[in-house]
Amino acid sequence: MEEEKKGTKQSPTHHLSFRRLERISQVQDSHGSPASPAIPNAASLYSLMPAPSLESPWTLFRLHTPSPSLIYHCIASLHRQEGNIYSIALSRGVVFTGSDGHRIRAWRQPCMELGYLKARYGEVRAILAHGDLLFSSHKDMRVRIWTVTTSDAFRSKKVATLPRKSSFQLLPRFSSHHQHKDCISCIAYYHAEGLFYTGSWDKTVKAWTISDYKCVDSFVAHEETINAIVVNKVDGCLFTCSSDGSVRIWRRVSGQSSHTLAVTLKFQPSPVNCLALSECPSSCFLYSGSSDGFINFWEKERVSSRFNHGGFLQGHRFAVLSLVAVEKLVLSGSEDTTIRVWRREEGSCFHECLAVLDAHRGPVRCLAHRWTWKRWWWGFGCTVRAWTRRSRCGESKCCQGKGRHARTAVM
Repeated sequence: MEEEKKGTKQSPTHHLSFRRLERISQVQDSHGSPASPAIPNAASLYSLMPAPSLESPWTLFRLHTPSPSLIYHCIASLHRQEGNIYSIALSRGVVFTGSDGHRIRAWRQPCMELGYLKARYGEVRAILAHGDLLFSSHKDMRVRIWTVTTSDAFRSKKVATLPRKSSFQLLPRFSSHHQHKDCISCIAYYHAEGLFYTGSWDKTVKAWTISDYKCVDSFVAHEETINAIVVNKVDGCLFTCSSDGSVRIWRRVSGQSSHTLAVTLKFQPSPVNCLALSECPSSCFLYSGSSDGFINFWEKERVSSRFNHGGFLQGHRFAVLSLVAVEKLVLSGSEDTTIRVWRREEGSCFHECLAVLDAHRGPVRCLAHRWTWKRWWWGFGCTVRAWTRRSRCGESKCCQGKGRHARTAVM
């Protein structure tokens, strides 16, 4: 195989024409409390944004200056001329986007292009960022591991490919065990043990050690394609979901690298497309989004560690494709082109729908969110949009009493 290109290229600036977009998803403040400190308007933000490079397939759209009365509003929109956006990852103030192309784009808040990482193969279905590490899955059914530096200038380097090429050259008989046979649809990282997980449409899950980049376990997890995988950062418990309509919980065998099935959660025949885990000091909730538009959730018992079905959230008209859980908030993206913001009531399983962000032009395939940022991101079709949520004085409970801004990314 030819060696992949390494390193990073930064984007020169050039003049870019703009079109005005209609302001969408105007959610009025029901409390009538005073507005939070003003965020710089769209014009001032735009004046600080370098345009994407000449060879970039992205177009940046400037939006109207948001009204002070809005709680949720879109502040920026990036559009690809062709191809689809499959994945988003956030790390240290940088947004990474994966698409049909061979390049993983890096953006600084709100929409300043820093550069890109280029691999030999495209169709980046999954991206995961942890510290200075970035993991990405590609069309050749392999994963690239990159180191990324953004402190002074954007730099990156590919440090490994899973499975390693030596696995094919030296041990060709065992390459089928290491290599997925279909698209790698989801990835997860358990930092405490240095374990990296890949889930595939070939119905299998593989576990890798980051220290030596070896495959230490491979097992058939479901009867149909695997769509999402999540790991509990506290105990290392692994959650998978599939088009067979089930969610399964896996635990590592004590003292070994192999995994065993702990329990199967199944409450509907519809395919399960996404998972989210909400971990708080006082509770742990697991959420799953299905093709029937429902979001099922389970609460973990403190003593037995068993997950009990708590009910479901209903509101989306079509399939739920993406989920993000942040403390007591849950964000869900759907094929019905809407994002719903849910809040769980303290000490109970009751959930309230706080907002419905609509007027999108396609399915919301992926979501990303950070409380410490002022924006959230989401993507659909060929577009990525940045949203902001203003915390009001009357909403201190929702924002944990700190009056923070929330940021989210969507695709």
